[in-house]
Amino acid sequence: MLKQANERVYTPTTLAYAVRRRDPELVCPAAHTPRETKRLSDLDDHEGLRMHVSLALFYRGGDDGVDPAGVIRRALSEALVHYYPLAGRLREVEGQKLVVDCTGEGVLFVEADADVRLAELEKVGLRPPFPCWDQLLFDVEGSSGVLNCPLLLIQVTRLLCGSFVFALRFNHTICDGIGIAQFMNAIAELARGLPSTTVAPVWSRELLEARNPPTPSLPHHESGVVLSQPPPADDMVMRSFTFRASDLAAVKKSLPRHLHGTATSFEALAAFLWRARTAALELPPGGTASLVIVTNFRSTAEMSLPTGYYGNAVVPLTVLVDPAALRGGSLGDAAALVRRAKATLTTEYVRSNVDELVLLGRRYLLPANMFALSDARRLGFDRVDFGWGEPVYAGPTDTVFGVSFFVAVKDPDGEDAVAVPVVLPRLAMDRFATEVEKLLNHVKPQLS
Repeated sequence: MLKQANERVYTPTTLAYAVRRRDPELVCPAAHTPRETKRLSDLDDHEGLRMHVSLALFYRGGDDGVDPAGVIRRALSEALVHYYPLAGRLREVEGQKLVVDCTGEGVLFVEADADVRLAELEKVGLRPPFPCWDQLLFDVEGSSGVLNCPLLLIQVTRLLCGSFVFALRFNHTICDGIGIAQFMNAIAELARGLPSTTVAPVWSRELLEARNPPTPSLPHHESGVVLSQPPPADDMVMRSFTFRASDLAAVKKSLPRHLHGTATSFEALAAFLWRARTAALELPPGGTASLVIVTNFRSTAEMSLPTGYYGNAVVPLTVLVDPAALRGGSLGDAAALVRRAKATLTTEYVRSNVDELVLLGRRYLLPANMFALSDARRLGFDRVDFGWGEPVYAGPTDTVFGVSFFVAVKDPDGEDAVAVPVVLPRLAMDRFATEVEKLLNHVKPQLS
């Protein structure tokens, strides 16, 4: 039996604490910025991204007497001079096309104090879902819309021990994970006193417009099957599962010889979770178990995206398989499917995907029983240093049914690990936890 089984699954505790907030304020660019209208790309402007995403960064502070909220507020204002579209508002023009009206109105900023210490939060586990999260990132009235609302909401909460929490919510149409990490690192560099940001921001959203006329040339499975209805929301629970380096090594070691020396940790863990989730949901034979890999294509040379591009630059790579085949096959079979899907990423695939998106009216028809995975470990959140060192946790704060992230964390021994927040119906979550332990118990002997 695994020794750390009880440490792998994080379920939120009853830890409660008071948070006192000052009135929200709008932080504007520190200098004059152009008043203009900027179009979003066709990849930015689709129905699935008309939403807000929340991030949390927890920092270990000290007794230096420096107020992190004041330092970050000043640096935010300076960073908005360079990233001035973020201080604007989204509007719709002809054909419901999204544009940014660069008004310079600013982003929402909240300063707060919490009656809790970082050690108490660490004791219950710095993993989603965080206790009292709705107080660490308060939903300011009128701020959560997509159109005519601030594009960013930031809250800096001081803790009793001198540590602090930097929480951010951003409109996903304006940037992706790498893009918002680039902006946060720009704030951090200015907060540390650098004269300018290391990476200059680049708009250039016209680079990801559909061709004229749109001419999809490749099949896009995510456009072929309508998403099945999710289970009732009131039956859903979220838990985070933590995988240590030894777990990942065991999973990779259990793969066939031609894979265990070359498979990435993402390929191995994605295959592992996909099979466990399919079993937990008891998907019937003859249906579909869909894996959607959310993939960044900035490194695809022919796309010619310049350094500093902070718009959305990800596409879904989709695998469709019969649940019976997935459960009846081996972990190696599933890992091979993940690898094969990743290999489909080419410049033409991206161009074809954008064209298909436009022809569908800027919306994806997502596959049935979708399990979407995004690797947030190397987006740059962990490097955001406002002057107090790197965060002890940096990443997403929540998720929804059908979507999970890989987040870089530390295990109880201080070693690198991966946390994966998962949302499932209550009974399916119990089965999922059992499947994870069963699969790991099966692969662990491979290390001996």
